[in-house]
Amino acid sequence: MLKTSFFPCKGSALGARSVFSIKLMSVLVNARVPTHLKAFRTIMELSITRPDDWHLHLRDGELLEAVVSHTSHHFGRAIIMPNLKPPITTTAAAMAYRHSILKALPQNSDFTPLMTLYLTDTTSPNEIKLARDSGVVFAVKLYPAGATTNSQDGVTDLLGKCLPVIEEMVQQNMPLLVHGEVTSPDVDVFDREKVFIDTVLSPLIQKFPQLKVVMEHITTMDAVNFVESCDQGFVAGTVTPQHLVLNRNFLFQGGLQPHNYCLPVLKREIHRQAIVSAVTSGSKRFFLGTDSAPHDRRKKECPCGCAGIYNSPVALSVYAKVFEEAGALEKLEAFTSFNGPDFYGLPRNTSKIKLIKTPWKVPKSFYFTWGDIVPMFAGETLEWLPSHV
Repeated sequence: MLKTSFFPCKGSALGARSVFSIKLMSVLVNARVPTHLKAFRTIMELSITRPDDWHLHLRDGELLEAVVSHTSHHFGRAIIMPNLKPPITTTAAAMAYRHSILKALPQNSDFTPLMTLYLTDTTSPNEIKLARDSGVVFAVKLYPAGATTNSQDGVTDLLGKCLPVIEEMVQQNMPLLVHGEVTSPDVDVFDREKVFIDTVLSPLIQKFPQLKVVMEHITTMDAVNFVESCDQGFVAGTVTPQHLVLNRNFLFQGGLQPHNYCLPVLKREIHRQAIVSAVTSGSKRFFLGTDSAPHDRRKKECPCGCAGIYNSPVALSVYAKVFEEAGALEKLEAFTSFNGPDFYGLPRNTSKIKLIKTPWKVPKSFYFTWGDIVPMFAGETLEWLPSHV
């Protein structure tokens, strides 16, 4: 490093009003030529508040032990999804699962798992009280029965069977995290999110305007418009890396691509563009939620492959790429690090991480004695490298 220039964003050419910083470093490109002829290239660094992941699948057992470090290395906290076998339907089960996660963390890790309950037709209002009193359960997850991986125990009639529970959630200020799809075989798979908004989510919000709701992993322009139409602070949306950079063509390019298969399924390009515009606009209604979902390769590359994209190792790189290409790097920190904790009423993290603009290659696979996991963008080169400050 020959020269370093430091520019706080406020008042800089980016016009940002943020606490994150940009550092530009001039680095020698070719050390073999005489000093006065040496060329330079500029390396950009971003220093941002440590992000959180507000939608994460860690699984359990060997899978948990294999993947938890990829999240804990860069994220301070994560909302942990409860769709295990059996699902996490009680506060006692959530506390036991939390203990398993903490036990699997790397030594000296300060990562904090934020637990959730799996809503069923028989969940009781008292369970919501126990969850709030526990101090470790921060939300309740709605899976319409049959919507995605391990959702067979999910809700069959939200507005018919779960009203007492929802009323208690309003009283306890407990957010409802929604997998926003209907599961009727009569509805086209690419329309399931829109139909859910029209037939379930809109009536729910009208009936319970004080219920805090997160529409998870939004995939359509319809979801963007719905979140933006609701009262800020009560309805929000998480956005995954895959739904920001991939459209449904990526399921079929060069043949069927099982590692790009997730639920909700990838949508048309117009929907991807709408989501990019929403998150890079600076809106406080949207925040980071990777929906990182690990599966053994054999369960992805098979006649009936599992839904889920494993993106924890690359998520921050992808988000940075999206914001850079939109000319909105000054808004990245709010999306990754501020909007989520603000919605949940939790303090923002105080530590920092760096994102360095330098090429790095994603591993083709992560190998373990029991199998391997293929990450998003396996074997490809990405441009932003996350690192501790």
